[in-house]
Amino acid sequence: MTAENTYTNEDPAVGPDKDFLEVMVKAIVGKPEDVIIERSVDDLGVLIKLRVNPEDMSKIVGKSGQTAKSLRTLLRLVASKYNLRTNLKILEPDGSEHRSERAEGERSEAPRAARKPFTPRVATPAAKPVEAPVENKAEGEEAAGAFDNII
Repeated sequence: MTAENTYTNEDPAVGPDKDFLEVMVKAIVGKPEDVIIERSVDDLGVLIKLRVNPEDMSKIVGKSGQTAKSLRTLLRLVASKYNLRTNLKILEPDGSEHRSERAEGERSEAPRAARKPFTPRVATPAAKPVEAPVENKAEGEEAAGAFDNII
């Protein structure tokens, strides 16, 4: 490992991973002036918190979270070059409609009548192979002996 692949800086708010993420996110969003990136270092590694304009949230998350997943993967690759362990947390904007109003841990239960009843699967015993009856024992032995010289 060479000295150029290690990154040491006294200021935990600055780092190559944060610089990389800033360039990438500002290229994706429609309002780059609203991008806020906070970087902190602790025992587990580096935590980068990303906050964008509520209108740009869908661009950062992407379809089924694929853009966010890709950003996290690329960020980890950049950080690994400098022997850093980096995690990205995308913060939801204040007043977001996507957050649930329920308390954490609370489940929505469907009424009992709406649920499908549980029916356990029963294993069926395997069928035994059926052997054809041999009418004449001598014919059966003769037939079996006919294949001996082939094998």
